[in-house]
Amino acid sequence: MVVTFSVVTLAGSSVLTFFGLPQDLLRDLGIAVLFVLGASLVVPRLGYLVERPFARLGLQRESRAHNGLLLGASLGLVFVPCAGPVLAAITVVSATHKVGLESVAVTLCYAIGAAIPLLIVAYLSRGAASRIRSLRRRAPRLRQAAGALIIASAALILFGVFQPLQKDVPGYTSTLDSKIGGSGTIASSLRKLSGEHAIKQIKPGSGVPDSANPLLTDYGTAPHLLKITSWLNTPGDRPLSTSSLRGKVVLIDFWTYSCINCERAIPHLEAWYRTYSRYGLVVIGVHTPEFAFERVIGNVRRAVHALGVTYPVAIDNSYTTWLSFGTGQWPTEYLVDQTGQLRYIQPGEGNYGQTESLIRDLLSADGEWLPPRTDVPDLTPKETTTPEIDLGLFGLQEYANSQIFLYKKETYRFPPAIPVDDVSFQGVWTNNGNYALAGAGAAIRLHFQAKNVFLVLAGRGTMTVLLGGRRLGTVNVGGYARNYTIIKGSRYGDGLLQLDMTPGISAWEFTFG
Repeated sequence: MVVTFSVVTLAGSSVLTFFGLPQDLLRDLGIAVLFVLGASLVVPRLGYLVERPFARLGLQRESRAHNGLLLGASLGLVFVPCAGPVLAAITVVSATHKVGLESVAVTLCYAIGAAIPLLIVAYLSRGAASRIRSLRRRAPRLRQAAGALIIASAALILFGVFQPLQKDVPGYTSTLDSKIGGSGTIASSLRKLSGEHAIKQIKPGSGVPDSANPLLTDYGTAPHLLKITSWLNTPGDRPLSTSSLRGKVVLIDFWTYSCINCERAIPHLEAWYRTYSRYGLVVIGVHTPEFAFERVIGNVRRAVHALGVTYPVAIDNSYTTWLSFGTGQWPTEYLVDQTGQLRYIQPGEGNYGQTESLIRDLLSADGEWLPPRTDVPDLTPKETTTPEIDLGLFGLQEYANSQIFLYKKETYRFPPAIPVDDVSFQGVWTNNGNYALAGAGAAIRLHFQAKNVFLVLAGRGTMTVLLGGRRLGTVNVGGYARNYTIIKGSRYGDGLLQLDMTPGISAWEFTFG
């Protein structure tokens, strides 16, 4: 299992990409092998046939009921430990094709450390079973029961049934990984291993103002789009070539699909793309994920379709392009002129009229006629709204309860009063650092200031929405993790929102508009 996991982690994606194979192939292969091994335990004749090639190699001479080598190899293909600092650095190394002796050593040590508790449990269980005579007498039936359990487990993995359990039960390596990998010296070494320390960043305001147009600035040559995982909305989903961008004005928008601020910017980007692309404007949405579920290409593809995005989208799962531009928030727009110079940075949403004016100035530098300006309403909130609230403990600051417990099922109670812009829990919740998972009697209260309230949710279930004690309706939660509209108001207001959730729903982040 250690060897297979290490090889797949370091080289699996590169090998599959080289041969043009789907990224889920190795996982599906591991599940298929588990089905075969389970069936070989249930049907002894099949087990004999499966084991024959290995018996000839001298790897197994006595047992005809199972093969530990195949079982371990297949488990390595479906083994998904917690993605802390160490595994994150290993993943970046693999994605950037910088695999060397140091990264191989780190990966093997990580895999061995994660596997040791599994080995201990297996050894103790085997020893206990061998000492119980009644179990030895029932060995054939127990093997068949074990085979049925392996088949059932493979089916549950295939259909994603284990996902709620994975959310509910913390990974046993998470605490050690965060403590060890997050410490100063080791964290610095991991950054060097992944190459993050060497990335040059652009800082807003660091360029030279343009004397002809004070809104334009010369920041120097724009960074390249580096280490992009995939492309969407391009011919054959192939990368945009440097030659195709030469002589064009390029608008680069950093976004992530569950961000409501990014969603409000998309209609403006689409309008500019439709209006000005024939006059030399290229719009590229660089999708840099905020949450783990936003790294899944299938989720991004579905969101791109649902949000009506038609311009090219670059998947920046390695964060290399994000870091090279010095981006600090979603969304952020960058304007690059026809000579490849970075000329304008717009952090956050808004200022769409000014951005469009600068697009027109850059496009019409040689006197080319342009169509009328676009007419898309600016829905950026003008009032002071509640800041976004991350419901994972790592980012939760606006909290009215007395204490949050990490990686532990805990029962909470609403306090008598909740200050403005604060949130509170009631019922059973498990906070996993990046999100909160609902259990029995789970509810959230939020004292907000805004017209509209949005919440990123995942899992399956229903959520009842109450405002000021009055029931507004029920939200059905299902499918991939995404942003749900909780309140869509016609006027700005101050309200006390309560959300009653069925178990299994995970709540990630509130945003407001």
